[in-house]
Amino acid sequence: MKSFEYVRASGIADAQDTAGRIIAGGTNLIDLMKHQIETPPRLVDVTRLDMTEIEQSAHSLRIGALVTNSDLAAHDTVRRDYPVLSRALLAGASGQLRNKATTGGNLLQRTRCPYFYDTTQPCNKRVPGSGCPAKEGINRILAVLGTSPHCIATHPSDMAVAMRALDARVEIESPNRGTEMLTLDEMYVLPGDDPSKETVLEAGDLITAVHLPQPPKGKQTYRKVRDRSSYAFALVSVAGIVDVEDGKITEAALAFGGLAPRPWRDGTVEDVLVGEAPSDALFDKAADVLLQDAQGFGENDFKIPLARRTLKAVLAELTGVTQ
Repeated sequence: MKSFEYVRASGIADAQDTAGRIIAGGTNLIDLMKHQIETPPRLVDVTRLDMTEIEQSAHSLRIGALVTNSDLAAHDTVRRDYPVLSRALLAGASGQLRNKATTGGNLLQRTRCPYFYDTTQPCNKRVPGSGCPAKEGINRILAVLGTSPHCIATHPSDMAVAMRALDARVEIESPNRGTEMLTLDEMYVLPGDDPSKETVLEAGDLITAVHLPQPPKGKQTYRKVRDRSSYAFALVSVAGIVDVEDGKITEAALAFGGLAPRPWRDGTVEDVLVGEAPSDALFDKAADVLLQDAQGFGENDFKIPLARRTLKAVLAELTGVTQ
C-alpha cells in the first residue's frame, strides 16, 4: 500500500475534499488500496459526521449514509415495510463486514472482476484504453446485460438491487451543485467507451442519505443464486415486489443483480406483467423481454437460462402460482 495522508472531517465542507478519497467503513476501499488499484493521496474519514440516523416521515424513510448494513437490516421499520431490503442486506457479505459497511459505501463499491483486481492484466475500468481480456477469458461472474465492447464487469451490491426495486433516491451534497436527489438509474452509468466512469458523481460529491418512498403494495422478496450459501457475490439475484388483486397483477417492480454493470431494472418487463393474470406462460414472456438482448461470453453463458429460472421462481413465489 502506498503512503497517504489521513484527515478526519468535522463537517460536510471538510468531507467535500476534491483531492481526497472519502472513507467510512473501508470494507472495499482498503482492499483496492492494498492491491494499488486505487492510490489516493489523502483519505478523508467521515465517520464522525451526523449521518447515522434512520428517520421516518409521512412520505419517506430517510437512511443516513453512515448507517451500517447490520443496523439497516435489523431496523424494525425496514424489516416490516421493506423486507426486500432487509433480505438483500443479510444475503451480502459476512456479519463482521455488515457491521462496518455503510449505506453510502455499499452503493459505491466496485466490481469484483478478476481482471480489475489483477494489476498485471489490462483492464479498461482500471486503465482506460488498455483492453478487456475478460471477454475472452475468465468471465463466469460477469455481465450479460448492459455491457459494452470495452467492459463486461458486474456491479456487486445486493443492497443496491433492492433499493433499485424500491425506487430509492440518493441524497448528494455537491460543492458545485448543492443538494441533489438522484434515482439509482440517474446515478449509475453504463460502461460505454469509458468503463472507469461508474457514476455521475464528481470529485467532492458526498452521499449523505438514501430516501425510500412509502412502502409499496404487495409481497416482497429477494432471491440470490450464488456458488455457496454465504460470503459470495450473486451469479443472479432478483429483488421482486408484486401486488395481485382480483386475480391480476396490479403492480410490479423487479430489479436484478449479477447480470449487469449496475443494478438492472427494465420497465418493459414489468409492463408485460401488469394487468395480466399470473401464470407460467406470462412469466416466460416476461423473461423473454428481460433477456432479449442478453449476451454471454463463454463461461457466463449459463447466466441467461439461470436468470430465466430465477425470475420465474420469484414471480411464482410472489403470486402464488405453482410451478
